[in-house]
Amino acid sequence: MKLTVAGLDQHYGSAQALRGISFEVEPGQCLAVLGRNGAGKSTLLKCLAGVLPVTRGRIALDGVDVTRAANHRRSLAGVAYVPQGREIFAELTVRENVLVAARAHGQPTQAAFDEMVALFPVLGEMAERRGGALSGGQQQQLALARALVTKPKLLILDEPTEGIQPSIVQLIEDVLKRLKGALSILLVEQYLDFAAAVADGFVVLSRGQVVDEGPQSAMSRERLSRFMSV
Repeated sequence: MKLTVAGLDQHYGSAQALRGISFEVEPGQCLAVLGRNGAGKSTLLKCLAGVLPVTRGRIALDGVDVTRAANHRRSLAGVAYVPQGREIFAELTVRENVLVAARAHGQPTQAAFDEMVALFPVLGEMAERRGGALSGGQQQQLALARALVTKPKLLILDEPTEGIQPSIVQLIEDVLKRLKGALSILLVEQYLDFAAAVADGFVVLSRGQVVDEGPQSAMSRERLSRFMSV
């Protein structure tokens, strides 16, 4: 799925959070969105997922304008969003968390759960444990599984490695590398090495604006240190 963002503005009351954001994510590619805390990265993802309204500009999926579409319409169109904080159902079991998401997209089957266990084996071991009882790394894997079980065409991730132990970071990196090509990925990430390992290109936000962009080969610490903590 191709994502096109053109001239996107967003306001919180009288404060402008995003200013003229424009970029594209090509089908099967991963684009990293970089920048310091408060740069507008999470706000941008919420706008793209339909959680926050935009003031002006255009969001298109494969050329279809979805700027005013509700978040559930974007989900049915193939957009999956994993926010910061993961937002799993703490009282449901791991299996129930995954199958609730699968049911909303017409495939509430054991096979759908088994497919996610193949990507994240710990979910099989924890299948009957409540989501709220999992560790942070296990919850992140569950959040990713809940997104992926919907068979998205565009996966939007907000800092998937935040607070996660290195072995789980490596697992997530491996999974995203396997998925690239089959779906498009938009990734907000503070961990530059992870972003460089996964992404095909990047944009940098500062004070709600795109201030730099380029291919993966240009994601150097020297170039990006003035825009983020690296």
